[in-house]
Amino acid sequence: MANASDTAITANSSEKSIDHARKELNAILGKIDNLRLPAKAWRQFRVRLRLRPLKLIKFRARHLWLILLIATWFAGLPTWINVLTYGYSKCWITTPSFVQKLFRPPQDCSICQDVQQVDKLSAVDPTIFEQRYAYSGKPVVINDAMMNWTAPKVFSFAFFKNLYDEEKATTFKGNCQFFPYNTEFESLQDVFDMNEDRAMMVKGTAPWYVGWSNCNEKIGAILRQHYQRPYFLPTTAENKKTDWIFMGSSGYGAPMHVDDVEYPSWQAQIKGEKLWILEPPRECLYTCKRLKVTVHAGEIIVLDTNRWYHQTKIISDDVSITIGAEYD
Repeated sequence: MANASDTAITANSSEKSIDHARKELNAILGKIDNLRLPAKAWRQFRVRLRLRPLKLIKFRARHLWLILLIATWFAGLPTWINVLTYGYSKCWITTPSFVQKLFRPPQDCSICQDVQQVDKLSAVDPTIFEQRYAYSGKPVVINDAMMNWTAPKVFSFAFFKNLYDEEKATTFKGNCQFFPYNTEFESLQDVFDMNEDRAMMVKGTAPWYVGWSNCNEKIGAILRQHYQRPYFLPTTAENKKTDWIFMGSSGYGAPMHVDDVEYPSWQAQIKGEKLWILEPPRECLYTCKRLKVTVHAGEIIVLDTNRWYHQTKIISDDVSITIGAEYD
């Protein structure tokens, strides 16, 4: 027969299990909140939880880890299929975006705590940049990093169109990513096939904004003739080879989102002006503030887009062209 001491230990263990389950449940609810469910659906979900709290907690305490294991396996299924069937980085099945958001690890709010504005700096020492900004998650704009670049004089819609048309046979295939945003374009080729009036943003034509990664080594070599590795990056940091280009007309931009990348990145505003709206991770909404910064032509914004939610809007009358890359 169990004595009083054993009973107390069992009760204490049970309380710890329930407390642990409750914490895990709150963490899951926080991730579900990231999905931005419609208000009505979210209210119904929370009401159902309140109606059956004990049953839910008991279930979570016994089966939570099994559920997480199954869900994590499902989220990683495309990677395993990719490895077993193809053996390279092009995925056969894409992980659903809601799964990626639901199982995003919680972020450390130190990246945004006490950040009141996006600093704008010049003549930055790489050592100071590394200590304060490179890996801290704190956003910053450097306004003198393109002084020796020829990109502002060379890059244009016509430049990219001619460059990609010459490499059409290999450019529009492979692992390149394309973001049509709020346009009807289905590929980068569709963008360069648009009529000249729309490309030149003639009054009365439809606005547009797109982004893409460059996977063509020959094109990458040409692009790097017109821009260099930003001088302020730490000497030990490696600039990733994949170029990201974003281009579009006034009034358009990317909606609020968070990226699924490995490293922080820099984005150089070659032409035009772009308003950036930054929101902290959802778990930091009560400790961090929303930020806004306008990035002018000739300035570079450095941001960890994998942790900061961000939205952009072109606010200049002329075309906006941005190029950037990740760094480790």
